[in-house]
Amino acid sequence: MHPSGLRARRPFFVSGSWRRRCAIFNRTDIREDPISTEPRINERIRVPEVRLVGPNGEQVGIVRVEQALQLAREQDLDLVEVAPQARPPVVKLMDYGKFKYEAAQKARESRRNQANSIIKEMKLRPKIDDHDYETKKGHVLRFLKAGDKVKITIMFRGREQSRPELGVNLLRRLADDLTEYATVESPPKQEGRNMLMILAPTRKKNQAKADQKAERDRRAAERAEAAEADKAYEAAQRAAAGTAKKKKKKGPADNMDPDIDL
Repeated sequence: MHPSGLRARRPFFVSGSWRRRCAIFNRTDIREDPISTEPRINERIRVPEVRLVGPNGEQVGIVRVEQALQLAREQDLDLVEVAPQARPPVVKLMDYGKFKYEAAQKARESRRNQANSIIKEMKLRPKIDDHDYETKKGHVLRFLKAGDKVKITIMFRGREQSRPELGVNLLRRLADDLTEYATVESPPKQEGRNMLMILAPTRKKNQAKADQKAERDRRAAERAEAAEADKAYEAAQRAAAGTAKKKKKKGPADNMDPDIDL
Protein backbone atom coordinates (compact mmCIF):
# COMPACT_ATOMS: atom_id res chain seq x y z
CA MET A 1 0.00 0.00 0.00
CA HIS A 2 1.29 3.46 -0.94
CA PRO A 3 1.84 5.85 2.04
CA SER A 4 -0.80 8.17 0.58
CA GLY A 5 -3.35 5.41 0.96
CA LEU A 6 -3.58 4.65 -2.80
CA ARG A 7 -2.82 1.27 -4.18
CA ALA A 8 0.58 1.16 -5.91
CA ARG A 9 0.43 0.49 -9.67
CA ARG A 10 2.46 -2.43 -10.91
CA PRO A 11 5.18 -1.55 -13.44
CA PHE A 12 4.29 -2.15 -17.10
CA PHE A 13 6.28 -5.08 -18.45
CA VAL A 14 6.98 -5.53 -22.17
CA SER A 15 8.36 -8.87 -23.33
CA GLY A 16 11.38 -9.10 -25.63
CA SER A 17 9.36 -10.60 -28.51
CA TRP A 18 6.90 -7.71 -28.35
CA ARG A 19 9.78 -5.23 -28.38
CA ARG A 20 11.22 -6.88 -31.48
CA ARG A 21 7.83 -6.85 -33.18
CA CYS A 22 7.35 -3.15 -32.44
CA ALA A 23 10.86 -2.42 -33.69
CA ILE A 24 10.05 -4.05 -37.02
CA PHE A 25 6.88 -1.97 -37.42
CA ASN A 26 8.72 1.24 -36.47
CA ARG A 27 11.57 0.77 -38.94
CA THR A 28 11.92 3.58 -41.47
CA ASP A 29 14.47 1.95 -43.73
CA ILE A 30 11.98 -0.58 -45.11
CA ARG A 31 10.89 0.57 -48.56
CA GLU A 32 7.49 -0.32 -49.80
CA ASP A 33 7.19 -1.84 -53.24
CA PRO A 34 6.44 0.86 -55.80
CA ILE A 35 3.01 0.85 -57.36
CA SER A 36 3.20 -0.86 -60.71
CA THR A 37 2.31 1.25 -63.73
CA GLU A 38 2.05 -1.75 -66.02
CA PRO A 39 -1.45 -2.58 -67.27
CA ARG A 40 -3.10 -5.77 -66.10
CA ILE A 41 -3.02 -8.59 -68.62
CA ASN A 42 -4.66 -11.99 -69.02
CA GLU A 43 -5.44 -13.71 -65.70
CA ARG A 44 -4.55 -10.57 -63.71
CA ILE A 45 -7.79 -8.99 -64.95
CA ARG A 46 -10.19 -9.94 -62.14
CA VAL A 47 -13.52 -8.40 -63.08
CA PRO A 48 -16.63 -10.31 -64.16
CA GLU A 49 -17.27 -8.38 -67.41
CA VAL A 50 -15.14 -6.33 -69.79
CA ARG A 51 -15.67 -4.26 -72.92
CA LEU A 52 -13.64 -6.09 -75.54
CA VAL A 53 -11.82 -4.45 -78.46
CA GLY A 54 -10.44 -6.62 -81.24
CA PRO A 55 -6.82 -6.64 -82.45
CA ASN A 56 -7.69 -4.33 -85.35
CA GLY A 57 -9.70 -1.90 -83.23
CA GLU A 58 -13.12 -3.40 -83.91
CA GLN A 59 -15.67 -3.21 -81.10
CA VAL A 60 -16.73 -6.67 -79.90
CA GLY A 61 -18.89 -5.47 -77.00
CA ILE A 62 -19.36 -6.39 -73.36
CA VAL A 63 -18.43 -10.01 -72.69
CA ARG A 64 -17.51 -12.17 -69.75
CA VAL A 65 -13.83 -12.06 -68.87
CA GLU A 66 -13.60 -15.83 -69.29
CA GLN A 67 -14.88 -15.52 -72.86
CA ALA A 68 -12.39 -12.75 -73.60
CA LEU A 69 -9.52 -14.86 -72.28
CA GLN A 70 -10.67 -17.77 -74.44
CA LEU A 71 -10.66 -15.54 -77.55
CA ALA A 72 -7.16 -14.37 -76.68
CA ARG A 73 -5.89 -17.94 -76.38
CA GLU A 74 -7.48 -18.93 -79.68
CA GLN A 75 -5.76 -16.07 -81.52
CA ASP A 76 -2.46 -16.49 -79.61
CA LEU A 77 -2.70 -12.94 -78.27
CA ASP A 78 -2.79 -11.23 -74.88
CA LEU A 79 -5.77 -9.64 -73.19
CA VAL A 80 -4.58 -6.18 -72.05
CA GLU A 81 -6.57 -3.77 -69.89
CA VAL A 82 -6.32 -0.37 -71.61
CA ALA A 83 -8.93 1.63 -69.64
CA PRO A 84 -9.25 0.32 -66.06
CA GLN A 85 -11.34 3.33 -64.91
CA ALA A 86 -14.16 2.59 -67.35
CA ARG A 87 -17.23 0.67 -66.26
CA PRO A 88 -16.81 -2.07 -67.33
CA PRO A 89 -13.05 -1.86 -67.98
CA VAL A 90 -11.93 -1.76 -71.61
CA VAL A 91 -9.61 -4.54 -72.73
CA LYS A 92 -7.95 -5.19 -76.06
CA LEU A 93 -6.53 -8.21 -77.85
CA MET A 94 -2.89 -7.56 -78.77
CA ASP A 95 0.63 -8.93 -78.72
CA TYR A 96 1.75 -7.37 -75.45
CA GLY A 97 5.47 -8.02 -76.00
CA LYS A 98 5.40 -6.31 -79.38
CA PHE A 99 3.36 -3.47 -77.92
CA LYS A 100 5.92 -2.85 -75.14
CA TYR A 101 8.81 -2.95 -77.62
CA GLU A 102 7.18 -0.40 -79.95
CA ALA A 103 6.33 1.86 -77.00
CA ALA A 104 9.95 1.75 -75.82
CA GLN A 105 11.17 2.57 -79.33
CA LYS A 106 8.82 5.57 -79.55
CA ALA A 107 9.91 6.84 -76.14
CA ARG A 108 13.58 6.51 -77.09
CA GLU A 109 12.99 8.35 -80.37
CA SER A 110 11.10 11.15 -78.63
CA ARG A 111 13.94 11.57 -76.13
CA ARG A 112 16.45 11.68 -78.96
CA ASN A 113 14.49 14.37 -80.79
CA GLN A 114 13.75 16.33 -77.66
CA ALA A 115 15.39 19.75 -77.72
CA ASN A 116 16.61 21.09 -74.42
CA SER A 117 17.06 24.82 -74.43
CA ILE A 118 20.24 25.88 -72.62
CA ILE A 119 20.72 29.30 -71.08
CA LYS A 120 24.12 30.68 -72.00
CA GLU A 121 25.64 33.65 -70.19
CA MET A 122 27.64 36.60 -71.42
CA LYS A 123 29.21 39.11 -69.03
CA LEU A 124 29.90 42.73 -69.97
CA ARG A 125 31.27 45.80 -68.28
CA PRO A 126 29.32 49.08 -68.46
CA LYS A 127 32.31 50.90 -70.00
CA ILE A 128 33.18 48.27 -72.60
CA ASP A 129 34.93 49.51 -75.75
CA ASP A 130 33.58 49.03 -79.26
CA HIS A 131 35.94 46.20 -80.25
CA ASP A 132 35.12 44.10 -77.19
CA TYR A 133 31.45 44.88 -77.62
CA GLU A 134 31.46 43.55 -81.20
CA THR A 135 33.28 40.41 -80.06
CA LYS A 136 30.80 39.76 -77.26
CA LYS A 137 27.89 40.47 -79.58
CA GLY A 138 29.25 37.88 -82.03
CA HIS A 139 29.29 35.24 -79.30
CA VAL A 140 25.72 36.11 -78.29
CA LEU A 141 24.63 35.92 -81.92
CA ARG A 142 26.21 32.47 -82.25
CA PHE A 143 24.33 31.25 -79.17
CA LEU A 144 21.04 32.62 -80.51
CA LYS A 145 21.52 31.01 -83.91
CA ALA A 146 22.01 27.69 -82.14
CA GLY A 147 18.59 28.14 -80.52
CA ASP A 148 19.80 28.84 -76.96
CA LYS A 149 18.74 31.60 -74.60
CA VAL A 150 21.37 34.06 -73.46
CA LYS A 151 21.59 35.83 -70.10
CA ILE A 152 23.41 39.14 -70.38
CA THR A 153 25.09 40.28 -67.16
CA ILE A 154 26.42 43.78 -66.66
CA MET A 155 28.96 43.83 -63.82
CA PHE A 156 29.31 47.10 -61.87
CA ARG A 157 32.32 47.92 -59.72
CA GLY A 158 33.03 50.73 -57.33
CA ARG A 159 31.44 54.01 -58.33
CA GLU A 160 29.87 52.45 -61.40
CA GLN A 161 27.05 51.27 -59.13
CA SER A 162 25.84 54.86 -58.84
CA ARG A 163 25.20 55.00 -62.59
CA PRO A 164 22.82 52.13 -63.47
CA GLU A 165 21.74 53.96 -66.65
CA LEU A 166 25.02 52.86 -68.25
CA GLY A 167 23.99 49.24 -67.95
CA VAL A 168 20.44 49.91 -69.13
CA ASN A 169 21.67 51.76 -72.22
CA LEU A 170 24.17 49.01 -73.03
CA LEU A 171 21.55 46.28 -72.73
CA ARG A 172 19.11 48.21 -74.88
CA ARG A 173 21.81 48.73 -77.50
CA LEU A 174 22.55 45.01 -77.58
CA ALA A 175 18.85 44.13 -77.82
CA ASP A 176 18.40 46.59 -80.72
CA ASP A 177 21.42 45.17 -82.58
CA LEU A 178 20.08 41.61 -82.25
CA THR A 179 16.39 42.34 -82.79
CA GLU A 180 16.40 40.17 -85.93
CA TYR A 181 17.55 37.08 -84.04
CA ALA A 182 16.23 37.54 -80.49
CA THR A 183 13.46 38.92 -78.35
CA VAL A 184 13.77 40.31 -74.84
CA GLU A 185 12.33 37.65 -72.55
CA SER A 186 13.30 39.39 -69.31
CA PRO A 187 13.89 43.17 -69.34
CA PRO A 188 16.92 44.68 -67.58
CA LYS A 189 16.73 44.44 -63.80
CA GLN A 190 19.19 45.15 -61.01
CA GLU A 191 20.33 42.29 -58.77
CA GLY A 192 22.93 43.44 -56.28
CA ARG A 193 25.99 44.66 -58.16
CA ASN A 194 24.87 43.15 -61.44
CA MET A 195 22.19 43.99 -63.99
CA LEU A 196 20.59 41.12 -65.91
CA MET A 197 18.65 40.70 -69.14
CA ILE A 198 17.60 37.47 -70.89
CA LEU A 199 17.35 37.19 -74.68
CA ALA A 200 15.33 34.39 -76.27
CA PRO A 201 15.96 33.23 -79.85
CA THR A 202 13.31 33.82 -82.48
CA ARG A 203 13.84 30.30 -83.85
CA LYS A 204 13.14 27.10 -82.00
CA LYS A 205 15.87 24.67 -81.04
CA ASN A 206 14.69 22.01 -83.50
CA GLN A 207 14.66 24.47 -86.37
CA ALA A 208 18.12 25.74 -85.47
CA LYS A 209 19.47 22.19 -85.38
CA ALA A 210 17.88 21.42 -88.74
CA ASP A 211 19.43 24.55 -90.28
CA GLN A 212 22.84 23.70 -88.86
CA LYS A 213 22.61 20.16 -90.24
CA ALA A 214 21.60 21.49 -93.66
CA GLU A 215 24.56 23.89 -93.60
CA ARG A 216 26.97 21.07 -92.67
CA ASP A 217 25.59 18.89 -95.47
CA ARG A 218 25.98 21.74 -97.95
CA ARG A 219 29.60 22.32 -96.95
CA ALA A 220 30.33 18.59 -97.12
CA ALA A 221 28.85 18.45 -100.61
CA GLU A 222 30.97 21.43 -101.70
CA ARG A 223 34.13 19.80 -100.34
CA ALA A 224 33.31 16.53 -102.09
CA GLU A 225 32.67 18.38 -105.36
CA ALA A 226 35.97 20.26 -105.06
CA ALA A 227 37.82 17.00 -104.37
CA GLU A 228 36.29 15.39 -107.46
CA ALA A 229 37.29 18.41 -109.56
CA ASP A 230 40.87 18.17 -108.28
CA LYS A 231 41.01 14.47 -109.12
CA ALA A 232 39.69 15.12 -112.63
CA TYR A 233 42.26 17.89 -113.17
CA GLU A 234 45.11 15.66 -112.01
CA ALA A 235 43.93 12.84 -114.29
CA ALA A 236 43.81 15.23 -117.24
CA GLN A 237 47.33 16.44 -116.48
CA ARG A 238 48.65 12.88 -116.34
CA ALA A 239 46.94 12.03 -119.62
CA ALA A 240 48.44 15.10 -121.30
CA ALA A 241 51.90 14.22 -120.03
CA GLY A 242 51.56 10.65 -121.33
CA THR A 243 50.66 11.71 -124.86
CA ALA A 244 53.55 14.20 -125.16
CA LYS A 245 56.25 13.34 -127.69
CA LYS A 246 58.97 11.28 -126.11
CA LYS A 247 62.64 12.01 -126.88
CA LYS A 248 64.43 9.45 -129.05
CA LYS A 249 67.30 7.76 -127.33
CA LYS A 250 70.67 8.24 -129.07
CA GLY A 251 72.58 5.18 -130.20
CA PRO A 252 76.14 4.56 -131.59
CA ALA A 253 75.07 5.36 -135.17
CA ASP A 254 74.01 8.85 -134.15
CA ASN A 255 77.63 9.77 -133.40
CA MET A 256 78.94 8.82 -136.89
CA ASP A 257 79.42 11.09 -139.89
CA PRO A 258 76.18 11.10 -141.86
CA ASP A 259 78.12 11.24 -145.21
CA ILE A 260 79.69 7.85 -144.59
CA ASP A 261 77.76 5.02 -146.22
CA LEU A 262 77.51 1.97 -144.14
